[in-house]
Amino acid sequence: MGNKPKLIRACTVSDSIGFVEGMVPDLAKKYELCVLASPGEHWAVLDRYGDAVRRIEVPMERHISPLRDLRSLWRLIKVFRHERPDIVHSMTPKAGLLCMMAAWICRVPVRLHTFTGLVFPTATGMTQKILIFTDRITCACATHIIPEGEGVKRDLTNYRITRKPLRVLGHGNVRGIDLKHFDLTPELMAEAEKIRRSDTFTFIAIGRVVGDKGINELVAAFSRLHKELPDTRLILVGPQEKNLDPLSPETIAEIESNPAIEAVGPQRDVRPWFAAANCAVLASYREGFPNVVIEAGAMGLPQIVTDINGANEIIIDGQNGIIVPPRSASALHAAMHRMATDPALRHTLAANARPLIASRYEQSYVRQCLYDFYKEILHK
Repeated sequence: MGNKPKLIRACTVSDSIGFVEGMVPDLAKKYELCVLASPGEHWAVLDRYGDAVRRIEVPMERHISPLRDLRSLWRLIKVFRHERPDIVHSMTPKAGLLCMMAAWICRVPVRLHTFTGLVFPTATGMTQKILIFTDRITCACATHIIPEGEGVKRDLTNYRITRKPLRVLGHGNVRGIDLKHFDLTPELMAEAEKIRRSDTFTFIAIGRVVGDKGINELVAAFSRLHKELPDTRLILVGPQEKNLDPLSPETIAEIESNPAIEAVGPQRDVRPWFAAANCAVLASYREGFPNVVIEAGAMGLPQIVTDINGANEIIIDGQNGIIVPPRSASALHAAMHRMATDPALRHTLAANARPLIASRYEQSYVRQCLYDFYKEILHK
């Protein structure tokens, strides 16, 4: 154990442990592996790995909280001084800021941060300035920086967040996809039949049901479409965050009053919902590299996505989906109308969907890109 380099993978909250959970067996073979995050119920996903991975719980706030952030920073410094890791690899914004600062103070040899998405490009005013400042600190303290995709890399460069080299691994994405899990098996199709309506064209949107995900525009576009094409429906899968990013009152009223819109809340397994749909839609204003688009593609669905980071790298307009401008209900309506009324186009997009995902984002390939990068930077 002592001969292995020590690797600490860090994220802000336990919900994000899933990003590293599947890599534990591979990483534990070559590294003394620790996972660091705030206390929370999602630590249970590591139970099956026993002592292959150690857990380090350090409370961290997702949002700006100066006093608590200083307390978290001090705790992280004590952890790193005690653990003496060879690599600290952080993901998510607050863990990135605090862990990179603490690792720099403790002179950890390799300090690596992955940017999975950027908030500042769509922020304004003082909020944007604060976000840019904190991301610059993260990069200044890191020795290596991984943008999850080319769009994230472009924003880091254009906003002058850092002058350090930026490296996108593989085709982007940090998780990859298990193609055996996301496959149209007979068992899955039997589950989908409980949701499917054979006489109705179903659009599905999976993710948080909030303004930032473009749900206001999506509902407005669908409401118009449904009046023109009554045999259509829209399924919204995901939680609402009424305190953080609520939908407009008009959108809420439309969801509640329109029987063709089904808001089913979060689902433990999204695969039957994908399998029961005819087209997936991502109307978001911003993403890093949306896994939901990769998952929908693996399930063979044609897609409509907005022209934002990540989504416009996974979807090739006219090949496996349609790309529309963000924040435009009229553009969404036009694309949804075309998708529902042009079976030849749908067939072409669907036929290309899974092969394109398989060629770029298969899980073992994505993970191997990271393992190779660890090996490269440790031996420089």
